[in-house]
Amino acid sequence: MSQDPERMKSLIAFKKRLEDRLEALNVEAKEVQAALDTVNQMLLEKGFKRGDIKEVPPPSTLPKEVVLPKQETPPTPTITKITSSTVQAQTPEDRENVIPLKTMNDEPLAIIFFEKESIHVLPDESKHFSVNTPPFSNFLVEKVFAKMHEKDLELARNQQLPSDKIFTYNIVKEQDLIREIIIENADDERLKELKSSIRWTLEKMYEKMKS
Repeated sequence: MSQDPERMKSLIAFKKRLEDRLEALNVEAKEVQAALDTVNQMLLEKGFKRGDIKEVPPPSTLPKEVVLPKQETPPTPTITKITSSTVQAQTPEDRENVIPLKTMNDEPLAIIFFEKESIHVLPDESKHFSVNTPPFSNFLVEKVFAKMHEKDLELARNQQLPSDKIFTYNIVKEQDLIREIIIENADDERLKELKSSIRWTLEKMYEKMKS
């Protein structure tokens, strides 16, 4: 029943893609530097002094990163309890957006990344966030996640929303520790609220854990 092998395989594949991308960027940086050195040398040969060579501002429009279209994945709203010692999240294959969540003092709280229609929240394991620490259950689960789910259920009952587009969430636990939160069918507007609510909740939990 454990999904650890598949999760580990996905994470390794994601790591490889990041390494390949970093290597490509390093190669490109070296090529740009070589071209810049050549241009500087040519200008110096024409009688310019290095101090006369001004920096050229970057163009006002730069190519944006291509984000592949999302694919539909039917949601299953559950709370999962697991017992394995290590839990790894699946890797985003269609989107490579990674959002770090930090405290006001730049202390890491979690990372958010995307896989098709899913949003994966991975709390910082060194913090040992527990579902029993307020305000996780009484605020984030009951007032944010549950409210969004109930609103979509009502829309679906009124045939204003397809049943496979209902907002759902899955809290993956190891005993009481939060290992992952998987969210399905959150649009961009809800994503903004979710990022803010999750960050605030984890920061308040961290403050209580330190006190």
